[in-house]
Amino acid sequence: MSFPCLALAATSLQDANTLTRKFVQQTMTDQRIPGLQVAVIKDGQVVLSESYGLANVENQVPVTPKTRFPINSATKSFTGVAMMQLAQAGKVDLDAPASRHLDDLPAAWRTIRVRQLLGHTSGLPDIVDQRGLIGGGNEAAAWTAVKALPLGAPVGERFAYNQTNYGLLAQIIVKQTKLPYEQYMAQRQFAVVGMPLTTFGDSYDLVANAATIYSYTPRGTLAKNDGDRLSRWVYDMPYSLWAGGGIQTTAEELSRWLIAVSDGRLIDQAHLRRMWTPEKLNSGADGAWGAGWPVLQASPTRQVAGIGGARAAFVVYPDEGLAVVLLTNLAGANPQRFIPKIAEFYGVAPAVAR
Repeated sequence: MSFPCLALAATSLQDANTLTRKFVQQTMTDQRIPGLQVAVIKDGQVVLSESYGLANVENQVPVTPKTRFPINSATKSFTGVAMMQLAQAGKVDLDAPASRHLDDLPAAWRTIRVRQLLGHTSGLPDIVDQRGLIGGGNEAAAWTAVKALPLGAPVGERFAYNQTNYGLLAQIIVKQTKLPYEQYMAQRQFAVVGMPLTTFGDSYDLVANAATIYSYTPRGTLAKNDGDRLSRWVYDMPYSLWAGGGIQTTAEELSRWLIAVSDGRLIDQAHLRRMWTPEKLNSGADGAWGAGWPVLQASPTRQVAGIGGARAAFVVYPDEGLAVVLLTNLAGANPQRFIPKIAEFYGVAPAVAR
């Protein structure tokens, strides 16, 4: 689905870009964000793409257009596209039980449908907690541990975000494509769109030109400024959970991907619409997500998003021909909260309170 032609007059577009630059720089100052990339897509074209601040504070390394930022849980949007690609190719039935593709699931998990994994309505227990992987050991131990837990809710009863869902979706992708998850993504999405810098990894991986992640979160030390000092934020994203949070990329390459998603180069219009439609609960009410995408607003102005790590976000306004990408290296920056203001500069009405 291509963005509709809602072109702004050149002067209005220039004004919107100017307002965005000023707003982004002021927000960086107010929130003490070390580094940031911003991109704006209007009617299928990138109309603004800029980099600000420092990718690494201690070594004074500036953010450039080629600086890689982790997008964490916004990776789920890519996995949503991958599942729609497999559905379009007839390799996956989104309405079928996941057990059709995975034969080692516990009995209580066997009725969970693929679409319920995508929309976080599966009721599954989470394979991670506040301390990381459960089970006290490696990834294999965590999968053994989570499969021994009871369901957190009846299947389809409620929305409950967790990482188990996307670990299973990665397994389905591997089973149906006979490729490692990251290789499938590289071949069927990154290469198609033109994303040579996009890769996978976490704080422990050696990723060239990766932004260092920071936080002002207290560390519990006896330092007088413990609660208000910039510190490195170390995060772990195990290999089997990359489908839920492993991508590192740039705002420019994310923009290319968003345009390709919208213009039909990755999935057709029918699967795009399904991907961006909220998953229904057993009650008939809408869940909070579509297939890999948080649905921030279904009407009157549709808004779908990718949000990750409290530091990266992109929001698509399909009916307005607009998308905004904001990547930062500050955990807690929550750019999804100030993207709507940028969208207003380009003519999007303020969101309806929910």
